[in-house]
Amino acid sequence: QVQLVESGGGMVQAGGSLRLSCAASGTILSANTMGWYRQAPGKQRELVAVIPSGGSAIYAEPVKGRFTISRDSAKNMVYLQMNNLKPEDTAVYYCTYLSGFQSAWGQGTQVTIAS
Repeated sequence: QVQLVESGGGMVQAGGSLRLSCAASGTILSANTMGWYRQAPGKQRELVAVIPSGGSAIYAEPVKGRFTISRDSAKNMVYLQMNNLKPEDTAVYYCTYLSGFQSAWGQGTQVTIAS
């Protein structure tokens, strides 16, 4: 099993920045994909960005050029640097892990952007 714990959420003004972190623990396979999804009130959970081990990041169109995902595989960490935040970025952000038959979600961290 894999456990994920997110941190770094909060409230900022539009145009501001936040950095989310996610720590993975448990039985972690070396070949995996980690990333971030988000869910706004009344909306479905949607992809934000994912990054496979040894591969290139994939971003959702609304965050391209503003968000940067990175990972430290040695520490089993994944990060999401969010710049030029907009009110529409307000959501609960979830860390995710996927490897073969293993999958896991974090508990989520609230990000609120004030206009």
